[in-house]
Amino acid sequence: MKKKLLIHSIVFSPDGVSTAYLYNDIALKFIEEGFEVTVLTTTPHYNVLHNELKKQALKARLGGLYYESRFNGIRVLHVPQKKFQSFFLRVLGFVYWHFVSLILGLTERNISLILSPSPPLTIGLVSLIIGRLKGAKVIYNVQEIYPDFLINQGNRTFKPVINALKGLERLVYNQSDAVTTIDSVFYQTIVSRFTDTSKLHIIPNFVDTEIYRPIINGSTHIDQQLFPPKEGVLKLMYAGNIGHAQDWEPLIEVARNFSDQPVEFWIIGEGVMKQKLQDDIKRYGLKNIHLIPYQSREHMPALVAYADLHFIFMSPQMDGQGFPSKVYTIMACAKPLLVISGKNTPLNNFLKDSDAAILIEADDLSKKNSLLTASIREVLNDRSILSRLAVNGYKTILRTYTKEAVTSQYVNLVNKVLDR
Repeated sequence: MKKKLLIHSIVFSPDGVSTAYLYNDIALKFIEEGFEVTVLTTTPHYNVLHNELKKQALKARLGGLYYESRFNGIRVLHVPQKKFQSFFLRVLGFVYWHFVSLILGLTERNISLILSPSPPLTIGLVSLIIGRLKGAKVIYNVQEIYPDFLINQGNRTFKPVINALKGLERLVYNQSDAVTTIDSVFYQTIVSRFTDTSKLHIIPNFVDTEIYRPIINGSTHIDQQLFPPKEGVLKLMYAGNIGHAQDWEPLIEVARNFSDQPVEFWIIGEGVMKQKLQDDIKRYGLKNIHLIPYQSREHMPALVAYADLHFIFMSPQMDGQGFPSKVYTIMACAKPLLVISGKNTPLNNFLKDSDAAILIEADDLSKKNSLLTASIREVLNDRSILSRLAVNGYKTILRTYTKEAVTSQYVNLVNKVLDR
């Protein structure tokens, strides 16, 4: 009988976010290795892609209590979720998802192992309950560290709630059969929270190099109204969530510094900080910043190729608790990076020895602005810097961070845990 893997994740296809794409590929790798795979997730609500919904239709079960779809032959169970504006409705939806996920998980037969990524932290608890009642092993994948993530962004959550989350974190770590995290900085942050440190493993994230690959600018179609040819202009781009994890103040300041020079910025995506960014652009009359709506994944390699330099400015409050997966995709497309990230953070740790990025470590805003301005002026004077960084980044990806190399690490760990 085939070994059965239950992937329990808050996002999965057809949701169009990075963790969904990551776990789509992990699921397919396990199918390739002879596993039976079932996915327990939500209905798309983070980044709804209507074309993908047409290809992967969701069929209501039990009057809409949950939905079912097929992803490349894999059975996917979706618990309804929405982006409610009301805090009460968000909490209610969150509780509903956990409760129905627990029931659906318990109805699955012959589960060998459950793999669940954070966030949220509570998904680990539900997976543990299902695992214990079904006699299945459990692996918890730390993509973001909670409750540290809440604490470091200045969240004013009631102290007993934070203490409860810390207790839950230790429970999930120590009761899981194995825990993976994506970086050595994450590893050092949480290893002391384990009774048995041998449970903790580092498995990085990865990129699909069949989708994200070097292409010649102009060799594929892009919307030239949004992305017009700009000969002689240094084009900088950010594509992703426009949220609190990024520091937008340096962008505004550096755009002001270069408002009368051949330097322009493209920001692609949606998020809670988009309106604030729009207001700042209008306030300062910044015609060199272009805000573009979300673009589909299929268009991203061409858009990555369009830009000369890709920027990621991490917020100091949230720099240490996450790792932007777009770094892999940009490097896989052989494009250079301009990054603000503090010392001893996952992103800094990843980039510091790669020579694939202009890396700025300053904490003070004026220092950041000074270094950003100097870096962009240097690139304007010597474009060969970009070529060197691009080649080094591409080699780094091919050496260590391809989909094939990293998904095999998940398969090896699962087999090791099941053989105990």
